[in-house]
Amino acid sequence: MRHNKNFNHLGRQAGHRKAMLSNMASSLIMHKRIETTVAKAKAVRQFVEPLVTKSKEDTTHSRRVVFSYLKQKEAVTELFRTIAPKIAERPGGYTRILKTGFRLGDAADMCIIEFVDFNEAYTLGIAPAAASEAKPKTRRSRKPAAAKKTDAVEEATVVEGGEAKKAAAPKKAAAPKKPAAPKAASAKVAAPKVAKKTNVGKKM
Repeated sequence: MRHNKNFNHLGRQAGHRKAMLSNMASSLIMHKRIETTVAKAKAVRQFVEPLVTKSKEDTTHSRRVVFSYLKQKEAVTELFRTIAPKIAERPGGYTRILKTGFRLGDAADMCIIEFVDFNEAYTLGIAPAAASEAKPKTRRSRKPAAAKKTDAVEEATVVEGGEAKKAAAPKKAAAPKKPAAPKAASAKVAAPKVAKKTNVGKKM
């Protein structure tokens, strides 16, 4: 009986399964990202993360142990030279799985498995502290300080112009108030024209 033996055989015999996981892990190390099914990605994650931890100690013994699993010299070299220095300070969780939907042929649940430290789309080459400084957390206006200064200068000039107009107003007060009458006459003349336009627009 096989009670309490929870292990995904992936529909393969032991030799086939080990070879497949070795090839997928080598591809992940070489390309930093591969697309596969969710079940295989979870199996590859369990297979490759102990090897990444082993690569933190660059010794002949560690290289031979990793090579016994990967079976490819190029993948071992890439793991120890490129990946190990970049993940040296990470205490685990070297990969992430991003689900991408379902495959058209058999509706299998597909995903992308990738190394966390090699995804430039997430980090954008910006450190977390710099990113937090770039975007303020308030909901108010996000104008830069320079823009606010220019707005203040414009408001000051407008206010000064308004004061200048008010100061100039008493000089014009001495002039006679005759021009006010033609404006009223023009308003009376303009009113019937508007009424005619509204009457023309009505449907019969």
